[in-house]
Amino acid sequence: MKQSKKWFCLALLLILAGVGSVRAQSDEDEGNVQVTMAATQKQLASREPLERQRAAEELARLALTSNRKLLEGYRLQEKNARVKLALDWALYRIGKTEALFAIVQALDSSRAAQASSYLLTLETPEPLYLFMERANGNTQIKLLEVLAKIGDSGTLERIKPHAESIDPKVGDAARLAMSEIEQRLGETPPNTTTRPRMVGSGKSSP
Repeated sequence: MKQSKKWFCLALLLILAGVGSVRAQSDEDEGNVQVTMAATQKQLASREPLERQRAAEELARLALTSNRKLLEGYRLQEKNARVKLALDWALYRIGKTEALFAIVQALDSSRAAQASSYLLTLETPEPLYLFMERANGNTQIKLLEVLAKIGDSGTLERIKPHAESIDPKVGDAARLAMSEIEQRLGETPPNTTTRPRMVGSGKSSP
């Protein structure tokens, strides 16, 4: 009886120690986020555009809605086009859906590579379907290149009509995208339903 009680007490101590360890880790993680946040917010005021861009991208990664007013304020006063784009991405990531328009528009500019890098991290291709119907040829081609990488079975039906586009470059891009998606889906294990991508939900709007 005494032996059983001894083991019970030991087990209880181990459980409590584990709980304390988890809580300590959680507190440490929260503290790290706060430190990162403070440093990143400070960088938004940097004189160097690249530092401001990286700060906005870090805030996009954190995707904390509490940063909305901060991001909107810096977006209003920002003059550098690349930094503006990074701030638009950060705003989209925290739920400002209309900010995605600026990202897609940038596909037909000198900032196309930057915009594509953001769109490639979308969790789902669905937000891009709307733009495929309205964008100009150059933008459609860039969107098709993105969809080729993140598209799923539903994407195939969405881009199939574009394979017959009167613009031969759009048609070629659509057929290539379909081929890449089909190949990727064929290589995906049957039980795999999601990809480990950064979330950009954009479910709410101001």
